[in-house]
Amino acid sequence: MDAPTDRLRPIDLARAAGISTQQVRNHADEGVLPPTSRTDSGYRILTDLHRRALLTFRALSAGFGGATARGVMAAVHEHDLPAALALIDAAHHTLHEQRTALHATGRALAAVAEHAPDAPAAPGGELRIGELAAHLGVRTSTLRVWEDAGLLEPRREHPTGYRLYSPADVREARMVHLLRQVRYPLSDIPPVILELRRSGDSRALHTALGQRADELTQRSRAMLTASALLDDYARTV
Repeated sequence: MDAPTDRLRPIDLARAAGISTQQVRNHADEGVLPPTSRTDSGYRILTDLHRRALLTFRALSAGFGGATARGVMAAVHEHDLPAALALIDAAHHTLHEQRTALHATGRALAAVAEHAPDAPAAPGGELRIGELAAHLGVRTSTLRVWEDAGLLEPRREHPTGYRLYSPADVREARMVHLLRQVRYPLSDIPPVILELRRSGDSRALHTALGQRADELTQRSRAMLTASALLDDYARTV
């Protein structure tokens, strides 16, 4: 079998996309690339179309995530453009919901940050871990994770050792919960809480929200770039 003149090697695609040749082979097997024929000796015949497919997939992954990108490319190669576009639309809808939630969270966090730390958290004053979990709508294990991360410092009741959360602890827990609801990384929250705890300054909180908003903007632009590549690629398969 004669190879086409525009034949590329797996290493050529790997270099173009900044990945390994094994990843190129994996993507070919996953349906990320269009079907490949083989030479008589068993080598895949890869062309510029496969290179474009790979670059489109990489852009989709950056904007929409790997799972959605795989689904979109598989649908395109099955000539089911409506299915591919449905996945794109769903991702845009999710991003819109995240941005809307971020704005709402910003307002809620501002209100919580201004809440006096010594204000009553509940009729009984301090809360136990189960009561705080129910108040926030989270699991007790989640509160323990936050404590291990240095985000909460409940006192221990003597002699039982039960955790007791003061009104200030409840306020901080609410802030952590709100930040996690908008997918703010847990590892980035401690400086925000520590600064508020130390000085009462909420500027770190506003910075955190601004960083999250920037992340959503970057993702939105990545989605736009990927969509343009997808539109161009889909017209050729």
